[in-house]
Amino acid sequence: QVQLVESGGGLVQAGGSLRLSCAASGTIFSRNDMGWYRQGPGKQRELVATISTGGGGTNYADSVKGRFTISRDNAKNTVYLQMNSLKPEDTGVYYCHARHLFLSLDYWGQGTQVTVSS
Repeated sequence: QVQLVESGGGLVQAGGSLRLSCAASGTIFSRNDMGWYRQGPGKQRELVATISTGGGGTNYADSVKGRFTISRDNAKNTVYLQMNSLKPEDTGVYYCHARHLFLSLDYWGQGTQVTVSS
C-alpha cells in the first residue's frame, strides 16, 4: 500500500521559513513525479510545485516562484518543499502528491497545516 506522510508544517510569522517533508513508502519512489499542492481557507486545492522523477525538472506556481524550492532525495524516498519569505496568503493545508511515471496512478498524503501570521 502506497503511503505519503507529510511533516514540517506549523505556525510562522510573515517573512519566516518552513521546510516540509514528504516520506513515501509502498512504491518505487524514483518512478514517481512528485508535487506539492495546497488548499487555503475557502479555496480549491492548487498546484504549488512539481519535480520530475530524477529531480531534473521543476515547476512552480507563479505565486511562489523565487520563494519556494522543491527537491527530492530518491535514496531517502523523500520530497521536500523549502518555503522562504512566507506570506499570509501561503496559509493552507499542504498536500504531497505522487504520480507514477508508467502506471498513471496518483497518491495523496494526509496534508500538513501551514499558518502564516501577519
